[in-house]
Amino acid sequence: MTETQVLVINADRPDIDHPLAIGPEPEMFKLAQHNYKSGEWPFPVRLVKPGTKVSSDEAYLASMLPDPQAEEREQIKEIRRAYRAGKHTIRALTDETGYFTQRVSYLVHKYRLPLRNEYWRAEKYDNPNEVITGQTVELLGDKLGAPSQSIRQASYSNGIVCGYYISRVPRV
Repeated sequence: MTETQVLVINADRPDIDHPLAIGPEPEMFKLAQHNYKSGEWPFPVRLVKPGTKVSSDEAYLASMLPDPQAEEREQIKEIRRAYRAGKHTIRALTDETGYFTQRVSYLVHKYRLPLRNEYWRAEKYDNPNEVITGQTVELLGDKLGAPSQSIRQASYSNGIVCGYYISRVPRV
């Protein structure tokens, strides 16, 4: 069995052309630990394979930032899991998942999970991701800045109020 050859480089100033040491991985790991603990190398070190493209720590850490889309996918998975477990109201989903009520409400309406309670929904006509909801027509009217009677009339005819399509989502 052949041992992997590695380079020990300064993590603060990664330069693969001027390594601090070269050798088999287990020995270099022990050497790096010993020299760092003893103070011979007062800087953090990194073990890399020869030929590896080494970038700065800032670029490396930036590449590890979470993808916002991936985070949203994880959140909707948790919400759907709770939904399948019998939580069919925003309050129950919030309690089950631990997310903020606004976040749960946004994701539930974006991914169109049917809820057990009746509510009013306003969807921006040029941006379907922008959704405003309210338990009553009066709450939705306050959020949109429109009279509740015009919202009620628009819901009967699929009309638009303040640039939003209005709909009443019935109880499931």
